[in-house]
Amino acid sequence: MSQDLSLSMLNRNTKGRLFYKNFCFSNYFTKTKFRRFIGLPIRLYYKIVFNYILGIDVPDTTQIGDCFNVYHGVGLVINENTIIGDFVTIRQNTTIGNSKAGGCCPRIGNNVNIGANVVIIGGVEIGDNVIIGAGSVVIKSVPPNVMVAGNPAVIKKYLN
Repeated sequence: MSQDLSLSMLNRNTKGRLFYKNFCFSNYFTKTKFRRFIGLPIRLYYKIVFNYILGIDVPDTTQIGDCFNVYHGVGLVINENTIIGDFVTIRQNTTIGNSKAGGCCPRIGNNVNIGANVVIIGGVEIGDNVIIGAGSVVIKSVPPNVMVAGNPAVIKKYLN
């Protein structure tokens, strides 16, 4: 998927844009102690609206790149230690995090498209330009330019 296509999809997704803009704004206030203090009301608003009301559990301290896109964010859970690249699209009921308390978290590359009901756990690395099919369970690293699916996820197709 090209970056132009990702941008056009982003423009049609009002809920995803609203989430991402609020995430970025709240994330700005996590960088220093002073910002944490003055940004407390904004961070509380973010937590209440997106975590408790909309069911999108993405801590505002998570490292997320540009043009992050969420479709139907209900049930989305991302560990705060996960690193997500640019132009990543995620759908509902997806869990990304560690497999045990204090364990390593995934690193997701750029231009990755993650289907609904996907689980990505452990210290795996997802390469750039990857498509992860709906319902997949990713427990091993994924090379760039592939489509994976299944439980456990396996390479189904190489992308050019």
